Amino acid sequence: MSEGTKALQPNQLIEQGCYKQVKVSVDPAIAVAFKDACAAVDASMAAVLSQYMADYSGIKVERYPSSSPDYTTRKKRRRAIHRMVKQLIQIKAYEEEYRDRIPENLQGSSLYDQADELTALLEEVIDSLATV
Repeated sequence: MSEGTKALQPNQLIEQGCYKQVKVSVDPAIAVAFKDACAAVDASMAAVLSQYMADYSGIKVERYPSSSPDYTTRKKRRRAIHRMVKQLIQIKAYEEEYRDRIPENLQGSSLYDQADELTALLEEVIDSLATV
């Protein structure tokens, strides 16, 4: 690490691109093979691992879209809103599932109240957007 990066916090290091290594394996042969494979396709190891994790968890990763979305027509804007509503419904379902898994002895806690409040807020937003 260079002299100027010693005092920086980890999030600052990431923003400045100071992290150059990704530890893939304790086995040097595997690490070298992975590094070589990434170099062969001209991709950073971090990007390959991030994409792998996104694929594994089913999350769609859209970093730096090739072009900005086209919202020039009402139809395109409504379609975008419809996609957002679908995503919000999924998020709300996950939050409800999380809230419902909180043990009974914690159901009066701030954690439960936050989950319940977020679920209600998401429901409100979904209802508002669905009527557009």
